Amino acid sequence: MSKKLIPYFFLGPALLLFICFTVYPVISSLILSFQTQEAGQYVFTGLDNYIRLMKDTIFLKALSNTFIILIIQVPIMLFLALLLASALNSQLLKLRGIFRVGFFMPAVTSLVAYSILFSVMLQDTGVINRFLGFLGVDQIRWLSDAFWAKVSIILAMTWRWTGYNMVIYLAAMQNISEELYEAASLDGAGKIKQFFYITVPQLKPVILFTAIISTISTLQLFDEPYNLTNGGPSDATMTLGLYIFKNGFEYYDFGYASAIAYVVVIIVAILSFIQMKVTGDE
Repeated sequence: MSKKLIPYFFLGPALLLFICFTVYPVISSLILSFQTQEAGQYVFTGLDNYIRLMKDTIFLKALSNTFIILIIQVPIMLFLALLLASALNSQLLKLRGIFRVGFFMPAVTSLVAYSILFSVMLQDTGVINRFLGFLGVDQIRWLSDAFWAKVSIILAMTWRWTGYNMVIYLAAMQNISEELYEAASLDGAGKIKQFFYITVPQLKPVILFTAIISTISTLQLFDEPYNLTNGGPSDATMTLGLYIFKNGFEYYDFGYASAIAYVVVIIVAILSFIQMKVTGDE
């Protein structure tokens, strides 16, 4: 065997797996999005699935729900992660390692397990309502009221993913020169000014990265609404990811599910482009 071919020999298995399990499904689902099932056979129907989307009230509701969760949850989560990372980066804090592990632990918890845990806690007779009752607050219908069901999902997602983003910020903060903080301190800048004028600007590329990743994850949101509310009540927590699942694996309308999936891909691409343009990064 020629020495020039040896690298391709080693890359071959990985490339083959990539083609079989990534490239082929992507192309196949794209073709499927232009087809519908008639008499047990998939036939090409052009843009019918995409036109149907514009008239589908459940899809529009799922799109609205997803964007509401995205607009509220992602900024809150990233801001909390930034504050926690800044606090845990302080040399004055004792037992920093324990706190770091504690805040990161939710990120390694099984998605299904933590969703079930929250569903039990948020029941009408769950521990959270009992605690609120002890404080004199009326019972909240966390999972059966349209507004509070969204709040429940936002709370669950924030609990799980804040620590994950915190660790990313914490790692980036280790690379910020202490000389910048010392110079700012000598100029009379307090901790708050140092945070907003040194820490945040220095973390700009990392914040952009976490914002894009969080946006993509939220647009694909599935586990929390599926396990907590199953999209209810009255589709109040139906998300794009859950609607794709229901069309594909409950209604067996794979062509329509594929069309929804590619609309999500387009939305992700547009939002990622906007985020990068807004922050001024190439």
